Amino acid sequence: MKRVFLIVLDSVGIGAMPDAAEYGDAGSNTLCSVSASPYFKLDHMRQLGLFNIEGVSCGSRCEQPIGSFARVTEQSKGKDTTIGHWEIAGVISKRPLPTYPNGFPKDLLQAFSEKTGRGVLCNLPYSGTEVIKDYGKQHMETGDLIVYTSADSVFQIAAHEEIVPVAQLYKYCEIARELLTGEHGVGRVIARPFVGEPGNFTRTSNRHDYSLQPPKTTMLDQLQEAGKAVLGVGKIYDIFAGKGITDYVRTKNNGDGIDKTLAYMEQDFEGLCFINLVDYDMLYGHRNDVEGYAKALTYFDERLPEIMGKMRSEDILLITADHGCDPGFACSTDHSREYTPLIMYGKPVKPGVDYGTLDTFADIGATILDYFGIQKEISGNSILDNGGWVD
Repeated sequence: MKRVFLIVLDSVGIGAMPDAAEYGDAGSNTLCSVSASPYFKLDHMRQLGLFNIEGVSCGSRCEQPIGSFARVTEQSKGKDTTIGHWEIAGVISKRPLPTYPNGFPKDLLQAFSEKTGRGVLCNLPYSGTEVIKDYGKQHMETGDLIVYTSADSVFQIAAHEEIVPVAQLYKYCEIARELLTGEHGVGRVIARPFVGEPGNFTRTSNRHDYSLQPPKTTMLDQLQEAGKAVLGVGKIYDIFAGKGITDYVRTKNNGDGIDKTLAYMEQDFEGLCFINLVDYDMLYGHRNDVEGYAKALTYFDERLPEIMGKMRSEDILLITADHGCDPGFACSTDHSREYTPLIMYGKPVKPGVDYGTLDTFADIGATILDYFGIQKEISGNSILDNGGWVD
């Protein structure tokens, strides 16, 4: 019974790609920035081969790594979560999803207000914590919704849970998702509920993402059509708008995500368990918090033996990322255009194999399909075609 556990360490990039300057990200390197922290300790990732990956200049190489590894190139035009995950699953996006550095068009917001019966505040790119600090009081007084964006392709709606119940906020997001199609088809509409009093607002864990459906067949679709399980942990269900997912659980934080992954590992199934651990990006990368980022990576490394210890004879563990978000990149708090790591481990995996630099994230999806003996209908090439990594 074959099982693949694919863990995306959200935003753990390993160095700027050649076109990073086109995105304002020349010189970014998430892993190296975080490695400067005294809280950075990735002994198990090192043993798997993380610091042996081509181009990784921090950390110390392992002489006899127990995993195989590669550096992975993003071919899609973008550097956001949606496009990154879609490419991992075999969909290369030739055009970036729309962004709104000057806010959303007035006619779009007017249509949104007419359908929700509420006004709109802000309508600018903003930090999620700063926007509720600056507009939260006015929102509570008027009931108007705080609508904001970022450098990513997102339409975010913040509302106080006592003013707009969470279920109602979700309905407003569904309305926005119906409006945001075609030229305004942003990658995600995001509910951002918060609580507290003016001067002391905090966001809650009731965030919910409403993504576009992938425009083409994905690895997830092919697995599902072949009768395999496709289990999502964390944001995976939201990122793919439920398409190709057979079961899922949402998570509160990285620790909860690891716990729920371990629970799935106890179950009998054949197929893929696809996990997103988002804290690196959401809590630390976007806030230029190097030490917090380092602590979060170290925590994952400390728990890796639990995951590895539950693996069965035909299980494969893949660890990768979807983009960068360099917390040491002082001129930006946005995602960064970086290569990502790929680490592969399990009894079927030949240890110590360096696959150099892969052409696209989609090679990951193609390799997973190949492992299950499924003829791919997606972009990318299986690395099994390059000599194989399964004994």
